[in-house]
This record gives sequence, C-alpha cells and structure tokens, in this order.
Amino acid sequence: MGHIRRNYGQYCGLASALDVVGERWTLLIIRELLLGPRRYGEFLAELPGIGTNLLAERLKNLVELGVITKPESREQGYELTDLGRQLREPVLMLARWGMAFLGAPDDGLEVRPHWGFLAVQAMIDPALASDIDEAYQFHVDDVVFHIAVEGRVPRAVEGPYPGQAAVIARTDAKTFVEIGAKRLSPFEALASGRLSLVGETDAVIRSSVLLGLMPATAAPMASSTH
Repeated sequence: MGHIRRNYGQYCGLASALDVVGERWTLLIIRELLLGPRRYGEFLAELPGIGTNLLAERLKNLVELGVITKPESREQGYELTDLGRQLREPVLMLARWGMAFLGAPDDGLEVRPHWGFLAVQAMIDPALASDIDEAYQFHVDDVVFHIAVEGRVPRAVEGPYPGQAAVIARTDAKTFVEIGAKRLSPFEALASGRLSLVGETDAVIRSSVLLGLMPATAAPMASSTH
C-alpha cells in the first residue's frame, strides 16, 4: 500500500502550502532544483539518507501537484515548473532565517559546495546595493559563482564573471557556510588561512556589507570608491 499523504485539514494558505512542501526532505528537493535540473541519481548523491523509495514518493507527489516536471528520458532531469519556481524567495528567506540556528560544523554534517550558491543568494540584501556597481566572484571548492551588481540590482549567477571582478574569494564549503552563519567573520577566516581574498579593501568591505556580514556603516562612501 502506498503512503497516504497527510494534510492539516485547515482552510488556510499556510496550511495548504505545508500540505505540499512540509513533509521531510521535500524542501531540500526543491533546494536542489532551484540550482538546476537534477536526475534521480543526482538527488540520491546530494541528499544522503533519503532512501530510494522515499525519494521516488516525494518526486511523484511533486509531479502530481504540478510543482516539478518529470523527465522524458534518463538523460534529462526533473525541473521546477513556473509554480515551483515561485518557491525561490520563500526558500531563500527560510535559508537566511535558518542561518541563525547553525551550530558548529562537525564531521557528521554533510556540506556541498553548490549549496554555497544558494546561501549567497539568501545572504544578499538588495537594499544595500544602491551605491555599488561591480562584481564579486566566489570559488567554493570546485564551484564558481559570482554576484554582479548592475543598475543597483544584485544578481547571483553561476560560473565566473566575464569581466574583471572587484573581489575574488576562495574557500571551502564548510568555511563559506560558517561565514554566512556569522560563526566566523571573513577577517577571522582570512587570518586562519581558510579564506583568500583578492581585491581592494574597500571592495571587500562593500561585498561584506552586501552579504550582511558587516554593518552598513562600515561601507566606504560612494565618492571614495572610484
């Protein structure tokens, strides 16, 4: 007999949303798909502990509810539908909120470098981009992504920045998450050798402010940046 999906039985938007994404592992499946299409085997690799039957059940439910599309061949991956992509902002806000509860990393916790790309999207405060017109590039283990601020709008993009980035940061995934959780400041990571930065000090400060790692009062005035 298949698993019977529970529901809260409440006529409420939040309860209805939780009926869809509130079960264990579902939002982590959404997290992976926010980073791009995923094949079944890739889910198993990136979500250790989920189990094949449970993964198949969660994917089946999300397909039936119109949140994701089922691949038409083994070479294709599952993808978010337009409805599913509407979860981006709620998931980013939850990721940002959850940073406050992260404890010290230990060997029993999984971490993946591509999660850093989602983390940096959650950390960006667009309101602090008004005086910025530059890009910051991140190398987290073997994954590269960048933030480009153009027309006062910051965008997180996979891959290297095509021009000259104002700051290039290199670190490992665990250190990146610790910095994002504010358990470790960028300057402490620098001092310990866990982070390397290439760029002018003012640009490093601006990038740190944009990501909420330093107070806005620490940012140099726009007139002094050029």
